[in-house]
Amino acid sequence: MKRGVIYLGLLILLLWAGSGWSAPEDDPVALVKATSEQMLKVLRKRRAQLEDEPELIYELVEQIALPHFDFTRMSRWVLGRYWRKATPEQRRRFEKEFRTLLVKTYATSLLEFVDDEFRYPPQRLDQKSRKVTVRTEVLRGGGAPVRIEYRMFKGKEGWKAYDVLVEGVSLVANYRSSFADEIRQKGLDGLITRLARHNNNRVDGS
Repeated sequence: MKRGVIYLGLLILLLWAGSGWSAPEDDPVALVKATSEQMLKVLRKRRAQLEDEPELIYELVEQIALPHFDFTRMSRWVLGRYWRKATPEQRRRFEKEFRTLLVKTYATSLLEFVDDEFRYPPQRLDQKSRKVTVRTEVLRGGGAPVRIEYRMFKGKEGWKAYDVLVEGVSLVANYRSSFADEIRQKGLDGLITRLARHNNNRVDGS
């Protein structure tokens, strides 16, 4: 879980566009690179404020980061066959609680990456494809590079992320496995109720 916390935080970091700044929306690699560099600049500038008032990160993520995520696609993938069986209301409720879970769990990890080094290996993507994987590398404390891959889909609103892989392991797939076990035991409504209770009780990202 700690590994997941770190790298979904990285996903938010890399896809967070600064206010008043636009990224090259038509090129997913350039989008990831440009937004990460801009976000590092913003985090370094506001580090002291965010350390004193970490709750501000939630608000900033809600306002700025969420447009770069395809939560419907993420929710559909996480639930798998249970999504197909769910009612429209169940889908809406699950997506809402799943989004809140991700934001509240991982937003406060953003400040861990201010001093890390990000690399963008040369890569060639199919320019006609609506679904790509963008590769990046992160150096933490001068150690060996950690391979991070972002699965992205281009829809009517441009490129959005729907999963992140760390050394080939899907982060969202971890939720899929645990949620499936819970649904088998308590049903989809039971899972949604538990997530809602968890989100309402959570006051920080710990």
